[in-house]
Amino acid sequence: MKIWGRANSINVQKVLWAADECGLKAEREDVGGPFGGNDQKWYLDMNPNGVVPTIDDGGRIVWESNSAVRYLAAKYAAGSLWPNDPGARSEADRWMDWQLSTISEPMRIAFWGLVRTPPEKRDMAAIRKAAEDAGRLFGRLDGWLAGKRYVAGQHFTMGDIPVGCFVYRWYALDIERPSLPNVKAWYERLATRPAYARHVMVKMT
Repeated sequence: MKIWGRANSINVQKVLWAADECGLKAEREDVGGPFGGNDQKWYLDMNPNGVVPTIDDGGRIVWESNSAVRYLAAKYAAGSLWPNDPGARSEADRWMDWQLSTISEPMRIAFWGLVRTPPEKRDMAAIRKAAEDAGRLFGRLDGWLAGKRYVAGQHFTMGDIPVGCFVYRWYALDIERPSLPNVKAWYERLATRPAYARHVMVKMT
């Protein structure tokens, strides 16, 4: 298996983490950001959107990070990462979609503002608002996690992976955070997973 994408991309981190949880050995090639390549014909022929990651699993090309996580879970971890029961699987699916539709934008503003923007160019008002918005939204997850160990219930699934990548940044950024005991306990459980530590709990750049 080959994965194209730079290791500091949160979307690439999702796929690297998922592949590792599946016990897969993947070759990764730096593409995107300062490495470029994602605007070249060879890459666009695989992924017409020109974003990372893209995976090649024995000739099967998959792009879009959450779709790639689902693909890996379904093919290599059915019954664990990929719940076999459609109802249980829908729990995981919903939180994967929530990451895309809801928590992604305020977290993007806070992350880019504090990590990828020089201090003299930061819009601190926008960053503070984004942090407040993210805190309110993570509060919804906190309520959901009451009595649960993971987002889809008592077992780790693919649903934990996209949101889990964002919760690491949530705790690593220099921002004000509300007390969210269920989210914190969930994050601490994720932090015990070697694949999470290897691919997600890394220096933010």
